[in-house]
Amino acid sequence: MKQLQDKPDTGIQATKHPHTALTGAGVSNTHDARLASAATQVAGPTDTARTSNSAAAPVPPALDIVDVHVSFKERRRKLPVLNGLSLTVEKGEFVAIVGPSGCGKSTLFHIIGGLLNPQAGEVRMNGMPVTGQRGHISYMPQQPALFPWRTIEDNVLLAGEVASAAAFTASNALPAQHPEALAEARHWLGSVGLAGFERAYPHQLSGGMQQRVAFLRALLSPQELMLLDEPFSALDALTRSDMQRWLLDIWEQNRRSVLFITHNIEEALLLADRVYVLSNRPAAVLHEVQVPFERPRREEITEDPAFLERKRQIAQWMKEEQQKARLS
Repeated sequence: MKQLQDKPDTGIQATKHPHTALTGAGVSNTHDARLASAATQVAGPTDTARTSNSAAAPVPPALDIVDVHVSFKERRRKLPVLNGLSLTVEKGEFVAIVGPSGCGKSTLFHIIGGLLNPQAGEVRMNGMPVTGQRGHISYMPQQPALFPWRTIEDNVLLAGEVASAAAFTASNALPAQHPEALAEARHWLGSVGLAGFERAYPHQLSGGMQQRVAFLRALLSPQELMLLDEPFSALDALTRSDMQRWLLDIWEQNRRSVLFITHNIEEALLLADRVYVLSNRPAAVLHEVQVPFERPRREEITEDPAFLERKRQIAQWMKEEQQKARLS
């Protein structure tokens, strides 16, 4: 990702998505800017494709949600949930979503994961339509969702087993075994402080340790895109802070494309490259906020005036949405 300046201008102007976005230097046209700079940006671990005349070709986003509409039926009436929602996650980018409770964030994840089809709109990954298809994302829910009868090591290896089973079903041939998968799982378990717990069971671990296992399971899956649905919401404040620092360190090593749901504005600004602010239901994108702090990030940025101003502005937008909901 192209990085912005270390000490951005703290002046902030409220801007509307999709035309403009909040940046360190004021307001910019992010849609045009991303198109114009796609040829020169480094998108995570993937090299930019080049044409035969050495001119750089645009790299499609890892995820592109295009004008998605969803409604549910409730007591013989239609209940709109998503109203023309559009967003993108570039390759190797960490994007966060914040919005009022019940606005449809989890519904959006169900659509991306292929569990729910929208009435209108499209989901694209790497430029290819995947609307309604399953198996192209890794997902980490609010709770660790570890299998209690499997060891920690076996829980981490589960994603690879599922991918191998899918390959077997598709090809009708037993896939080759990969002994290096076990070594890789043990390496990552050691890197997150879980060495010696490989043969333990989930009930023997603390909540924070279980969350690390669940994250590693998603991290080691073959899918490029990770969806993280409020993974730290059930943790106490101290453990949550530790997990945020841990996630930043691990993501720096891996640079997977991430879409992260949270109600915590400070968490979104600390972790993400961009933050989408959603409206009340039916949800649409109200604002897109660029986070201009260079990586690797540390907790100290939460005291930066530019950080505090963005936090205040997003909180104000969400407060306004809550007031609208009470009046409606």
